[in-house]
Amino acid sequence: MKQLKRILLILIVIAVGYGVSYVWRALPILTGYGAKMMCSCTMVAGRNEADVFKNELGTFPLSKGTFHADYTDSSATGSVLGLAKQKAIYRKGLGCTLLSEMSEEDLRSQKFIVTSPPLVNQDTIMWPLGNKLPDTLPTGVNYEKIKAVLDEAFSEPGSNKRRRTRSVIIVYDGNIIAERYADGFNQHSKQIGWSISKSLTNALLGILVKQGKLQRDKPAPVEAWQNDERKKITLGNLMHMSSGLRWEENYGGPSDATNMLYKEKDMGGFAASAPFNVLPETEFKYSSGTSNILSLIIRNTVGDAHYHSFPATELFYKIGAYSMVMEPDPSGTFVGSSYAFGTARDWARFGLLYSNNGNWNGEQIFSKEWVTYTTTPAPAAPRGEYGAQFWLNAGAKDNPSNRYYPDVPTDLYWADGYEGQNIFIIPSKKLVVVKLSLSQGEYLDDNAFLSGIIEALK
Repeated sequence: MKQLKRILLILIVIAVGYGVSYVWRALPILTGYGAKMMCSCTMVAGRNEADVFKNELGTFPLSKGTFHADYTDSSATGSVLGLAKQKAIYRKGLGCTLLSEMSEEDLRSQKFIVTSPPLVNQDTIMWPLGNKLPDTLPTGVNYEKIKAVLDEAFSEPGSNKRRRTRSVIIVYDGNIIAERYADGFNQHSKQIGWSISKSLTNALLGILVKQGKLQRDKPAPVEAWQNDERKKITLGNLMHMSSGLRWEENYGGPSDATNMLYKEKDMGGFAASAPFNVLPETEFKYSSGTSNILSLIIRNTVGDAHYHSFPATELFYKIGAYSMVMEPDPSGTFVGSSYAFGTARDWARFGLLYSNNGNWNGEQIFSKEWVTYTTTPAPAAPRGEYGAQFWLNAGAKDNPSNRYYPDVPTDLYWADGYEGQNIFIIPSKKLVVVKLSLSQGEYLDDNAFLSGIIEALK
């Protein structure tokens, strides 16, 4: 009996110790997430603090934290009962950066060259370069059906887990044929794209490949890999999420992904330190770390004299996406996996660029071949579900019906954010559909959503 009690006591001590250890590791992630979101949603997106706390930070366990925006020094803080305090700093043109492994003084002293948007009144310029829309809509579209699809997209099923669609834009044959916003949002509202950012990273790499500065079939230029097995990894392996690096993409607690986003100064460097696990192109493993390695490669290729203006001057401003903001980590590298904000119309412009095979108003921003490469299934993706930093609806090689959206054409590809942010591109239907949400547990049925839009075009 005494021995049994001793064993139980030991087990209790182990359990308590593990619990304390887990909380100690998890709290900085929770408070870091909250501080970063409060900063970006107030300072970048221009929303009020109470609304951000209610929506982005209102579910457990985030609801147990304390998060405040401070407009006097353009920052936001987060803590839980005064513990694990984290702070994010806003800088014009760069958005918000969480203070991880860096002092506030050092972060604020960084000097990066950022190009401001041109002084253009887009309301006087026709879509897509501007925001002025034609007085009439294209004929041959069942607008009642479109309305019914939008009504469903903006409805709530009634459960505690909410869909919360905030914006939908439907672009057909280059024209906006439908656009709707939830209360509190409009065409000027900047919204986070989360992992849509990975597809921005694709575009920036496509530009560098077109300029002859990178080659997708050559070994990835990562200095730390040159003396071990990782030197086999090509840029294309990284693009395919098939690098063979060991990585845990789990947002339910401490993991490689959450530690990278909320504890690390140099996210790309942290991800690049991951050990070699399997041969490249033998295992498809979705990894935000991979996208941040790619982002670091972009920085090293461009050089700091031009890097922080590069997305704007080479991509965003060329397509009229003047609202777009990519946010850097403390080291100054854009968080190419996760942190980008833009209006729904600017996300639609980005999708339209791909729909036009990289051509915008006569300028080839990245090559048509790059779009073909982007939309070709990665060899290790079993259902043909992933290309190069975009998701695909191609289906399994031997069974195309085995795909994510069975009622949508197989040429569909899309940029995807984890709370229901999507840019859907269907070339065969001349369609680009943007949907921005804050879904948590109750996602829209995108198969029915997209097939309903397609039906309206018949």
